Amino acid sequence: MNKSKTERHASVWDALADTAEEAANLKVRAELMRKIASLIQDSGWTQAAAAEHCGISQPRINDLLRGRISRFSLDALVNIAASLGQQVRIALEVA
Repeated sequence: MNKSKTERHASVWDALADTAEEAANLKVRAELMRKIASLIQDSGWTQAAAAEHCGISQPRINDLLRGRISRFSLDALVNIAASLGQQVRIALEVA
């Protein structure tokens, strides 16, 4: 009988990341990407129009809307949110 060891993680980010710090960064970037994508979709913009509003290229908007998290730094996402007139707030919580 072959028993395999199954790892359990607190979140998908913990499973994907090598460190707790990297997992925390992925989680924040994913949340910010979801909120930006929601703003874009709620506005009814085409990808080209969204790119113009965000000050980035249409392919970058496509990456954002498809959730390609590895292509966006936290800094880039904060800048995109600001270009949409949004303020990013940070709250610290005990992990």
